[in-house]
Amino acid sequence: MLSELGRGALSKMSVRLDAPVQYAFRLGEREVPVNPLIGRSLRLEYLGAIHCSHCGRQTRKSFSQGYCYPCFTRLPQCDLCIVSPERCHHELGTCRDPEWGSSFCMTDHVVYLANSSAVKVGITRASQMPTRWLDQGASQALPILRVATRLQSGLVEDLLRSQVADRTNWRTLLKGDAPPLDLIAERDRLLDHCAEGLLALQQRFGLQAIQPITEVAPLEIRYPVHAYPTKVVSFDLDKTPVVEGTLMGIKGQYLIFDTGVINIRKYTAYQLLVSA
Repeated sequence: MLSELGRGALSKMSVRLDAPVQYAFRLGEREVPVNPLIGRSLRLEYLGAIHCSHCGRQTRKSFSQGYCYPCFTRLPQCDLCIVSPERCHHELGTCRDPEWGSSFCMTDHVVYLANSSAVKVGITRASQMPTRWLDQGASQALPILRVATRLQSGLVEDLLRSQVADRTNWRTLLKGDAPPLDLIAERDRLLDHCAEGLLALQQRFGLQAIQPITEVAPLEIRYPVHAYPTKVVSFDLDKTPVVEGTLMGIKGQYLIFDTGVINIRKYTAYQLLVSA
């Protein structure tokens, strides 16, 4: 018989760097540790309601992972430049909320290399390391550049992704750990190849705005996975409101069942009942 562990508005799982990474469901104000559930029967039931994670109103559809449509069209954290930081328009005076933009975008960011399904380049606020890498399921990560603003980080990423991917193949991610890479060698090769473009950005924004990070070793990350699926089948709570099976592991924001996988972050703001 299954016992209820908690219910409430779902948020992405909280993560903590450890060996292995430690996870917890966030259901409203309550946290439920997930690692102890590996190897046990687990049931997730979508209760049929979504409440905007900003204003709380009920919405038939979640936009930008947890928002109602009015908030999606109004909030700065839902603007296009969040997913395309090279299009940041704060300095043009057209930010949806300049005060929010100052605290979120006009701060130190880090450009990094990660090994998830293969080597990729990405950016994150300096305060979000290593959470960003854990959420992506990276098995290795290395910060390579520190930049002064989100716009600048986006321009640097845009330059570097001419040579290396900026996305993770989620199906490959969930079939096993990527083969280990020499991220320092990858960094040196990439920075050398893009040296002219980086110099142009430094001349535009100032030498101190874009600085290499050389004193940090790659971070090795291990996830709590007992077994990976041979065939990746993804659950969809909108089509099948009950997901259940034996929990085999957790990687990134994915739960791996013996019956399929589910991206918990995708269902932010969904009212969920968890039983085990």
